[in-house]
Amino acid sequence: MAPRTKTPQPPAPHAADSHDLIRVHGARENNLKDVSIELPKRRLTVFTGVSGSGKSSLVFATIAAESQRLINETYPAFVQGFMPTQARPDVDVLDGLTTAIIVDQQRMGSDPRSTVGTATDANAMLRILFSRLGKPHIGPPGAFAFNVPSVTASGAITVERGNKKTEKATFSRTGGMCPRCEGRGSVSDIDLTQLYDDSKSIAEGAFTIPGWKSDSWWTVRIYAESGFLDPNKPIAKFTKREMQDFLYKEPTKVKVEGSTLTFEGLIPKIQKSFLSKDREAMQPHIREFVDRAVTFATCPECEGTRLTEGARSSKIKKISIADACSMEIRDLAEWVRGLDEPSVAPLLEALQQTLDSFVEIGLGYLALDRPSGTLSGGEAQRVKMIRHLGSSLTDVTYVFDEPTIGLHPHDIRRMNDLLLRLRDKGNTVLVVEHKPEAIAIADHVVDLGPGAGTAGGTVCFEGTLEGLRASDTVTGRHLDDRAVLKDEIRKPTGALEIRGATAHNLQDVDVDIPLGVLTVITGVAGSGKSSLVHGSIPAGENVISVDQSPIKGSRRSNPATYTGLLEPIRKAFAKANGVKPALFSANSEGACPTCNGAGVIFTDLGMMASVSSPCEDCEGKRFQASVLDYHLGGRDISEVLAMSVTEAEEFFGSSGEAPLPAAHKILDRLADVGLGYLSLGQPLTTLSGGERQRLKLATHMADKGGVYVLDEPTTGLHLADVEQLLGLLDRLVDSGKSVIVIEHHQAVMAHADWIIDLGPGAGHDGGKIVFEGTPAELVADRSTLTGEHLAEYVGE
Repeated sequence: MAPRTKTPQPPAPHAADSHDLIRVHGARENNLKDVSIELPKRRLTVFTGVSGSGKSSLVFATIAAESQRLINETYPAFVQGFMPTQARPDVDVLDGLTTAIIVDQQRMGSDPRSTVGTATDANAMLRILFSRLGKPHIGPPGAFAFNVPSVTASGAITVERGNKKTEKATFSRTGGMCPRCEGRGSVSDIDLTQLYDDSKSIAEGAFTIPGWKSDSWWTVRIYAESGFLDPNKPIAKFTKREMQDFLYKEPTKVKVEGSTLTFEGLIPKIQKSFLSKDREAMQPHIREFVDRAVTFATCPECEGTRLTEGARSSKIKKISIADACSMEIRDLAEWVRGLDEPSVAPLLEALQQTLDSFVEIGLGYLALDRPSGTLSGGEAQRVKMIRHLGSSLTDVTYVFDEPTIGLHPHDIRRMNDLLLRLRDKGNTVLVVEHKPEAIAIADHVVDLGPGAGTAGGTVCFEGTLEGLRASDTVTGRHLDDRAVLKDEIRKPTGALEIRGATAHNLQDVDVDIPLGVLTVITGVAGSGKSSLVHGSIPAGENVISVDQSPIKGSRRSNPATYTGLLEPIRKAFAKANGVKPALFSANSEGACPTCNGAGVIFTDLGMMASVSSPCEDCEGKRFQASVLDYHLGGRDISEVLAMSVTEAEEFFGSSGEAPLPAAHKILDRLADVGLGYLSLGQPLTTLSGGERQRLKLATHMADKGGVYVLDEPTTGLHLADVEQLLGLLDRLVDSGKSVIVIEHHQAVMAHADWIIDLGPGAGHDGGKIVFEGTPAELVADRSTLTGEHLAEYVGE
């Protein structure tokens, strides 16, 4: 008999292969309510849920934050001292984490010397390229850098070696920074006619600067009684010496009525008192004055290139580094492809790869010299993605915050392909997203809710897309929502005329934007929408612009302070209790002395992460104990600030415990823009981009302006909230306002009275009006990319 052969048993699974899940147990960060969840690794997981349901708290503040904290702990204590300190998230167990790379929507730094090229590695590689191949040769890579000034120094140095001897030494460094504008590309000029009326004398009140009255001793009297100027002579008749002293004199001590004060020229004084301050933090009338008085012009010496003449003179194939940086990136990629120089082959290959990544991600229309502060949130996020596309790293967790923001439906497909490519390389991809097209590619879906704020923070569904569609969650019910074209559209009451618009890539555009209706400006990313609206609408048209730029403010600022809501509340508390209003401000007299009104105590543990813990004296309420004895409608001030907008609306309403019309009006507007779930005392630093924009919109709804310009107001909005936004836009128009919306969301397009479509492409392929008319005409026409996608969306 032949010997019986045994069937080979499959090998036992290796212990290392059992870690296929990221396990989260008992997460309580922000509004999360003991969330426990298991996420598959090397898959694409999308997190959905209404705004404020806890998506970011779970993904960014728990999973990504703990991963980054653990990585930082692997560095030496000395290095950790230079890193931002992070406390451990409020969670019981976090298991199976991998290195997290966060690609968020935070705008890039708005430093005037920061550009797309410096924010990526492209500029650094171009500088090396020109220092090697540029003719004439002018120096090392620093000679082409607009952040490096030229330096020359000479002096004596003593060398302490054997017999000490003194030697003369000279040192020089060639930099590329234009000395006139210091690498900024523009120079600021103060319009003197906005500072004073030169037909009057100082004694007659020549100054037209806000707050500079003719009898204010601390400013005007110094000029009048300094002894340098004749106060009774019209400024136009000042001698050359008097004019020099009046405008530019260095700080000098003078005696005025027995007091020693400092006299300083008007220009440096204005620069210190107005121009060195943050424009956003100024009072409206001061900001208006600064906008009038200061003009920014292209630097005449470098013609806006930021570079010295030497850096601009060195060329490769008749192209200087300034020319290369001003090209659209897709054209620059073609130019680099045509360079054949074996001596720098590895450098050319790396540069080519970086530039091709820009094109592939849909940013080929940008130029490397574009200031990074002018990028939208979506563009900034995609620029950050570039360095990861060609990365050889695998088994990494990539965390994205609404990567489809600012993308036309046509571009969303390309973004989806990139996310799938990252996953297919063996990475875990976690995406917070609202758009159905992006949710559709998920391997795993986690839906948080059911509501926002305190009504959210639980996992309502976990599973596949089909399972979500069949579930009875808010997201599941609205996933297949489609807005329909309106049967009747409003008739315009006038038009905002734009003629010969050439800002950025606009190609001599003439267009009439109808007034008194809801107008949507659309087109692919980079087609010129923002240039048309923000760069070309004539000034003084009573326009209120509401964008997504960050709200300036610390963790002490909250919706109550930002909207001015706290003012009537403090006065009502003061009146009801017969005390000062300042007692009811945690930033003033009412602050808890232990934590100075912050509500938390920060303990610095040296090389370890600093720890924040609720203040034991005020228990995180931020106020002195004596202040909490005063009540209004049965509540103390800390209880009022802990209320959500919806609760407070009821509390201060005409039938509430403390009727207060001034507060109720502001709360109505906050609820109108869909922020009913925010608590009045929630720090502004915790708000998302979409929440910030809606908070600004709520504050501006009381303004007198007739034209509202909104920049993608659907950002961060759940499908269910878009309907509420459309209702709000309708109410604004019906109240007599004109609303202009830059938007890619098809529901808003379908709801519009008038659509202006820019394109046909991005960059120099865009900048033209490819369609203007009603949404129904656009769908019937189908002549543009937007028309095709909108027709598909409404099912025509």
